[in-house]
Amino acid sequence: MKLGILLRSMLGVLLGIIAITPGYAQRPRPVAPSADGASSASASTAMVPFTIHVPDAVLADLRERLRRARLPEELDGSGWTYGTNLAYLKDLVAHWRREFDWRAQERRLNQFEQFKTTIDGIAIHFIHRRSKEPHALPLILVHGWPGSFAEFAKVIGPLTDPVRYGGRPEDAFHVVIPSLPGYGFSDKPREPGYGRDRTAELFVKLMARLGYRRYGAQGGDLGAGISTKMALDDASHIAGLHLNLCSGEPPDPSNPSAGVPAEELAKMQDRRAFWTDDEQGYSHIQGSKPQTIGYALNDSPVGLAAWIVEKFRTWCDCDGDPEKTFTKDELLTNITIYWVTQTTTSAARFYYENRHAFQGRPAALSPAWWSNKRSKRA
Repeated sequence: MKLGILLRSMLGVLLGIIAITPGYAQRPRPVAPSADGASSASASTAMVPFTIHVPDAVLADLRERLRRARLPEELDGSGWTYGTNLAYLKDLVAHWRREFDWRAQERRLNQFEQFKTTIDGIAIHFIHRRSKEPHALPLILVHGWPGSFAEFAKVIGPLTDPVRYGGRPEDAFHVVIPSLPGYGFSDKPREPGYGRDRTAELFVKLMARLGYRRYGAQGGDLGAGISTKMALDDASHIAGLHLNLCSGEPPDPSNPSAGVPAEELAKMQDRRAFWTDDEQGYSHIQGSKPQTIGYALNDSPVGLAAWIVEKFRTWCDCDGDPEKTFTKDELLTNITIYWVTQTTTSAARFYYENRHAFQGRPAALSPAWWSNKRSKRA
């Protein structure tokens, strides 16, 4: 979700892949339908062109809910210590209600070629922008939470048309940017088990359906795990992997610190001190009772904004001010995508799926998962 980091990192490190190989009160809430009007349960393998257009009724309902918002009090001088700061949230909500132009954001996003295709019963929404360079390398970019496909909008141009941005023709990529199942304009799964592993399976099939036999994968946050799983499962087709959240198995799981320099251990301790329960509350809730928090976030746009913007502030390089990195419109575009698609609950369930085993699959990164991985290597 960190656009500044992605712009710097993906135009540098990512290019190295080539070198590896080539809408509330008590009434029902209106929802943005599939733009193509077709049933999302279609078994067709077609790539159906998709245009974002949220119905006026959804946007009118959103504005009314923002107008009628009931905000809690805040302790004097507490800032962001207890969660999202009240003054900041009031300002953001006022902008959302009076100044934010969703139609302008629709036009901006609709500049990119978008499609939906049904894979294993799930309609996946994705951007597919091909480079004009004939030898461009296909690249899938995978978002996480609380991000969306829209977070990659700024890098699509530099990646697909590097010459225009001072790069070389051989640095070009054909870009594929899917919405995770249960996120954005992709379908919400109707059965359990759609976490990292099954999403990786869907995206491997998506790249194959697009005809890409050799491609790169990039991911951050949840997308990092998905992209890594794709690289493990589709190694014969993936040319390189770029991550802006890295994790892995230590050489000796029984002694994970063996051979790690003291200065690196100190950095690990600093990061561990930051990632206390205070900073992992969202993950514990979404990973254990996503349906419960979903009722609140799906009914209150203000609550949804508070839930999401606090994470943007915490996780971006902004010195405590998220608008040093993101504009209000960038923040609200992402939040609005969650709101108009009613995907905040289905998105939160992704955390649950990654913590629990379904259909005999061990939870991601659990001891059983690592054991299975090691046995497969052997």
